[in-house]
Amino acid sequence: MSAITSPLARIVIVLMICVLHLVIAPAQSVATTQQPKSAYEHLDLFSDVLYLVQKNYVEPVAMETMVQGAINGMLEELDPHSEYMNPEMFAELEIETTGEFCGLGIEITIKDRTITVIAPIDDTPADCAGIKAGDKIIKIDDKFTKDISIMEAVQMMRGEKGSQITIGVMREKQKHPLEFTLMRQIIRIESIKQQYYQSALGYIRITQFQKRTAKDLRDALSSLGKKSGGTLQGLVLDLRNNPGGLLDQAVKVADLFLDSGDIVSTRGRQEKDNSIYHATPWQKDQQPDYPIVILINGGSASAAEIVAGALQDQHRAIILGTQSFGKGSVQSLIPLNDKSGMRLTTAHYYTPNGTSIQALGITPDIVVEQATWHTAPDSKIREKDLDNHFETPDNSTENTQPVKHKKWTKTAASDYQLLRALDLLRGWQQLKILSDQ
Repeated sequence: MSAITSPLARIVIVLMICVLHLVIAPAQSVATTQQPKSAYEHLDLFSDVLYLVQKNYVEPVAMETMVQGAINGMLEELDPHSEYMNPEMFAELEIETTGEFCGLGIEITIKDRTITVIAPIDDTPADCAGIKAGDKIIKIDDKFTKDISIMEAVQMMRGEKGSQITIGVMREKQKHPLEFTLMRQIIRIESIKQQYYQSALGYIRITQFQKRTAKDLRDALSSLGKKSGGTLQGLVLDLRNNPGGLLDQAVKVADLFLDSGDIVSTRGRQEKDNSIYHATPWQKDQQPDYPIVILINGGSASAAEIVAGALQDQHRAIILGTQSFGKGSVQSLIPLNDKSGMRLTTAHYYTPNGTSIQALGITPDIVVEQATWHTAPDSKIREKDLDNHFETPDNSTENTQPVKHKKWTKTAASDYQLLRALDLLRGWQQLKILSDQ
């Protein structure tokens, strides 16, 4: 084949090369500067998947089920505390803050993708059965809890009064799961419990922060003040196994003991989520400057950590116990049009010194582990120790009567951390006496 040598042919070839260059070059430019997909393109992908599932899945699936499942998955990817709640679950959550519901009395979270106990609530079926902070709930009745949401777990544990439920838990240092069979009861949470000790010392336990907590605390402090003859000389504020609750109540509680400075600040992406809560100037119901010891442990979380952090940073209280839980995020409850809702993490909170406790917790000023009390072995020989002794007759009623529930009292003798806190306050009193002489 002869080479193309005519001038016309050469011009045609040059024009073709130029056209090819103009066509190819823009495509190369787009490839190197490709923009990320817009929200609408991602929604197109979502609608495509939704359509394909609805059309081709082996069995029919309601559109509502698929959309709710997609929302659940979206929020679960964010953090352990953000979640979607259907109308029933959202209504149930609002009930909790009133302080009465039917269930077991366990505050839970998701840790390492496992339902984990933050703390059992005092005098509830969970507390009486011996469920502890840090227990990992791996099974509820016959269903394993892997990958279920907090609200699903809550719904499974709620139920009719008197109905039974079996919970399987893994506990630190235990090689095998523990099983607890519990009976659901009406849980009426008294957020404030009090005890008076000699030397004008008061003890107040806050079980969780509800709508009336600050008011009930003022009433308890007034009652203890009267028992002391006018003014307390010291206070133990027990926040152990307190899973938190309402932020505004935590602020009001801290404000009772502070007359200036910051209590807590919140910081989020939106301007409305950035707030600083200040202590108000001294008022009639605020407490005098007596010494305070705050007790915390691994079950102290969220609002409990706000109070402990505020009074620690403001040098208003000594913190005694063990490291707290470390939940330093704020969740907003957002109602949706169909009466469902979502709990969305919208901010982190910080102590007055600007410290975030997220995943770290509050570090006590004085670390005191809780002691386990054991009865010393009895050296005396009993009938049961003799060879060939008679066994207890079958018709004996010994140890067959159910244990009666006793009214709540707090005895320092059985609580090593409380004992140390009271000792600290009494030592404080002695030092004050010496300094006044």
